[in-house]
Amino acid sequence: MRTLILAVGAAVTLAGCVMINVTEDDGAPGRHVSHFDSDATYAAALADPRRPADEVARDAARAPIAMMEFVELRPGDKVADIRPEEGYFTRLFAGVVGPNGRVYAFVPTRTATRETPLAQGLAATYPNVVAMEGALDAMTFSEPLDAVFMVQEYHDFHIPAFGVDVNRMNKAIYDALKPGGYYVVIDHAGRAGTGNAEVQSLHRIEGEFLKREVEAAGFVFDGESDAIRNPQDDRTINVFDERIRHRTDQFVYRFRKPG
Repeated sequence: MRTLILAVGAAVTLAGCVMINVTEDDGAPGRHVSHFDSDATYAAALADPRRPADEVARDAARAPIAMMEFVELRPGDKVADIRPEEGYFTRLFAGVVGPNGRVYAFVPTRTATRETPLAQGLAATYPNVVAMEGALDAMTFSEPLDAVFMVQEYHDFHIPAFGVDVNRMNKAIYDALKPGGYYVVIDHAGRAGTGNAEVQSLHRIEGEFLKREVEAAGFVFDGESDAIRNPQDDRTINVFDERIRHRTDQFVYRFRKPG
């Protein structure tokens, strides 16, 4: 077992020097980035004129280049963006994976009335985006995936009204991935020991609780990024409170399917 500290130089212009802590098994095959100009590819995705101005304005807070580096996103990848809503990351991913890749914009059944039209709009704009809707704990895809991406949504799926069996959801994601594929989860950090007790009141979840839950599906914890951490957030108020909105302390975890 070894730990690597990587500086993501491509993210410097957006979010300063970003440190990513990666823990990996020596000799594990994992998922490796093929040779391509990632700096130019990611920059071109950010510069896409089809991106709405309000999304571009959020780039500094969301550290998109650091996120794409962390996912190890590359041309030709098959990726699922779970509950993409307006499609901030779906748009970026579509630009990177290119015509030989695919991005599945997966909308949960519970929010389909509002969000499926958004996913369909993304598919109409980007030929390599596929709009989908269905039960999160029974999701399947037509081909094995290189990565599954979930941003600020995992905690919601613990809210009883969503009716999601989160353990089954994680297993469905595990089954959808290729061996060595990545499951990347970003969420608003809860305080130590709170588990999933504040997913509805504060829209936060404890990172260690989430980690244990995902690992129970068979995943190996593969690293984390500090790109959107905020030590000034004491994690005691609702993430929609204007005092902290868009500036919450967020963990970014990467899990790998063995093989």
